[in-house]
Amino acid sequence: MSNQDIKRVTGIGGIFFKSENPDSTKEWYKNHLGLPVDDYGCTFSWKDKEGNDCITQWSPFAKDTKYFEPSEKQFMMNFRVDNLEDLLKVLQEEGVTIVGEMQSYDYGKFGWILDPEGNKIELWEPIDKVLL
Repeated sequence: MSNQDIKRVTGIGGIFFKSENPDSTKEWYKNHLGLPVDDYGCTFSWKDKEGNDCITQWSPFAKDTKYFEPSEKQFMMNFRVDNLEDLLKVLQEEGVTIVGEMQSYDYGKFGWILDPEGNKIELWEPIDKVLL
């Protein structure tokens, strides 16, 4: 498979940001915007163009979270991908900074990269049916 043939990002998997008080931030979004929040934030369910069930996560994190490191930014984007292992290999060949090792869970695989401005980007190969 050539670098041009690999499918890259397929959608937004989540929006994560640092918050002075994640619980009160979730309550504000619940009360004023109607988000159905839980302990992690809010999960939006949707269908892709083939009709498959999918989710996107919105989550405020504590302002002192280490999860966004080595980035010092206040947010982290999460993008959905189809084949994380192959994509990480291609990105490494292209000189993209890979952060840490890929991790696997029952709900999908995760990998992390940095963009040229030091923004940490989480790449997620989801198993949506586990989450719905």
